[in-house]
Amino acid sequence: MHSYDVFRRYERHVWRLADIPFDEVRPELVRPEYVRIARGAVMGEANSIAAQHGFFDEFVDDYDFSAFIALWGGQELQHHFAFRAWLDQIDAQVEPGAVAAMREPYAPGTTPAATLATNVISELTVNHVYRAVAAWVEEPVLTAIMTKASLDEAAHAREFIHYTRCRLAEHPDELASVLETLFVYTAEQRIKHPVGVFKGELEALRDHDTIDTGFTYFLTQVATEGELAHLQDKIRRAFGSLTGLDLTTNARVRRNLAEALG
Repeated sequence: MHSYDVFRRYERHVWRLADIPFDEVRPELVRPEYVRIARGAVMGEANSIAAQHGFFDEFVDDYDFSAFIALWGGQELQHHFAFRAWLDQIDAQVEPGAVAAMREPYAPGTTPAATLATNVISELTVNHVYRAVAAWVEEPVLTAIMTKASLDEAAHAREFIHYTRCRLAEHPDELASVLETLFVYTAEQRIKHPVGVFKGELEALRDHDTIDTGFTYFLTQVATEGELAHLQDKIRRAFGSLTGLDLTTNARVRRNLAEALG
């Protein structure tokens, strides 16, 4: 099984919360933007429980992918706890009710391939943002957490790409749903993430930092000129690789989508 190979790789690169020197957090270096970005990360990573629920239900006949999701979910929960632990050190906890509201499982995607494609976008986006934020912040412990989480997200993206490619090989009729997912998430001049799309309007999140808050601060405080375009190009290239299509522009995505729809 592919998940066995993933497990062996993860064993070699695992990190522990015990390895993070939380007692060395330097509050004097913490800026309000760091707190809001970290809270946004907490809220985004909190959705791994709901996502696992959905994956296990939607892929009930796929043991290999389900085994991977068990590994993936553990690492995502680790990120959630790492960011919460950092916030605890500076007395900037998150609201428990807001985190609890993330538990509701996601509805199935339009197709299983579309569900997988959504997570490809999620992982590539968070990998990019975490890596850039790690280079920007001056508080060293937060930098370390962002760096470790970014590397994990890159590995997760690689595996979701693998499983999406396999799904399309067995179910080519789901290609249109994958291209539609790509277009929905990359056609606007903002970062769109599944957590924000599906849970951004929850009442429990009113007046609370969310993953969208974090992305807003990233684009206004951290990102360089053209960085959003670079991120979206990276996502389109990944989809081009897994589909074998030229998806380098939104126009080409639309053209291939029209052809896939017949």
